[in-house]
Amino acid sequence: MSTFEARLAELGITLPDAPAPAANYVPYVVTGSTVYISGQISRDDTGLITGTLGQDVDVDGGKAAARACAIALIAQLRAACGGDLSRLVQVVKLTGFVNAAPDFTDHPAVINGASDLMVEVFGDRGRHARAAVGCVSLPLGVAVEVEGVFRIT
Repeated sequence: MSTFEARLAELGITLPDAPAPAANYVPYVVTGSTVYISGQISRDDTGLITGTLGQDVDVDGGKAAARACAIALIAQLRAACGGDLSRLVQVVKLTGFVNAAPDFTDHPAVINGASDLMVEVFGDRGRHARAAVGCVSLPLGVAVEVEGVFRIT
């Protein structure tokens, strides 16, 4: 078990199988030492996490949705690394999309749910550049979607 897998276990996180794409794209592309992971939508064991921030979802609910996206990103990363998370060198960048009401402005706090998990699991290797943007809607009505760029060995 890698240090990162042990840390996931300490946090009580069991990674799901890497989610299958919902349309005509691949879940990730590895080019050299860079892994580009497609946007992962907010879902948990009960299904999709849907709603609009600032309307029917509060910031804490949005953070939980972003954390769920981060878990899916880590599952995709594990698949891209052939099952070996110890190959991670750095989380390079996350881009978070928030399904937000027009007057909602706390997008960064929502996407902290994903960013915080990356640092909790990967330590300094989890520190990354980031964008957090609001959208009028997201696929399937989900509350959050997050994509990522990672460097591996």
